[in-house]
Amino acid sequence: MKAYVINSFGPPENLLLSEVDKPVPGPGEVLLRVRATSINPYDWHHMRGEPFVARFMGGGLGRRPHPILGCDVAGEVAALGPGVSALQLGDAVYGLVKHGSFAEYMCAPAENLVAKPAALSFEQAAAVPMAGVTARVAVHDNAGTAPGGRVLVNGASGGVGTFAVQLARAAGAEVAGVCSGRNAELVRSLGATEVYDYTKQDFTRLARGFDALVDIAGSPPVRAARRVLRPGGAYVVIGGDAGRWLRPIDHFMAVQLTGALTRQPSAVTGFGIGADSARHLTELAPLFENGQVTPVIARGYAFAELPAAVRFVEAGHAPGKVVVTVASE
Repeated sequence: MKAYVINSFGPPENLLLSEVDKPVPGPGEVLLRVRATSINPYDWHHMRGEPFVARFMGGGLGRRPHPILGCDVAGEVAALGPGVSALQLGDAVYGLVKHGSFAEYMCAPAENLVAKPAALSFEQAAAVPMAGVTARVAVHDNAGTAPGGRVLVNGASGGVGTFAVQLARAAGAEVAGVCSGRNAELVRSLGATEVYDYTKQDFTRLARGFDALVDIAGSPPVRAARRVLRPGGAYVVIGGDAGRWLRPIDHFMAVQLTGALTRQPSAVTGFGIGADSARHLTELAPLFENGQVTPVIARGYAFAELPAAVRFVEAGHAPGKVVVTVASE
């Protein structure tokens, strides 16, 4: 089978399309025929080994890259490992894995996978796992979004942001977004009633009284960002400006530290890849089926173009998700 193999940290050119052995599923695993994957900052951080300090943190990047990257997967069950009974051959599934979906076939723990919603194509489904689960944890678990609340999403037009806007609106909240002017209409179409153009406006000086700030871009200073919140409003951080050595880890630490000194609760969104992420995907499924949430796809690539897809996402500013079709019908 073909897979993109990386032997050392570095740029997308280090992803080499190679012929490798098809894996064999072990206990509790299934072999997937990968139909589609998508690109996340998680992938290119592991590709480049940045921020450098994360190579030395428990659960971080590691000293060498995983040979086959890719954390979002949508595909069909091609073989069952010992002990797997919840899935059957031919099942259409999707899920979040630690690595391995930049390949024609991969083995994945069965507990990571759930049935693909019938309303989604394989490409749409592949756009969901990392971004959709992250947005759900941020909007529901960390921000506690409730009907009638007010939620501001900074980075509203990106992969996580487009899900966050829709999820907050589906929860009955009034939603505002921060993005560039060229993406303002997209964010409004997803349910935002107000949009701040960060190229022309400083939303930390204009927005006030929000129950939650879901900060994906991580662009404003922490103290300035807190000004948009009412007393007791939640500051939820997902990302931040990338750096070679430390950022955005220092930004996350500042959020947690200042949160301990204010009445505004703080959270850095995180979750487990496995049964935890699969549970969130299961809870998202009805929203896809009834049309309340739809994956926004900025651009699609063929499998042979995967390094270009990574390069495009790494450059930033893609409106929505970037997906890669690995195997068509």
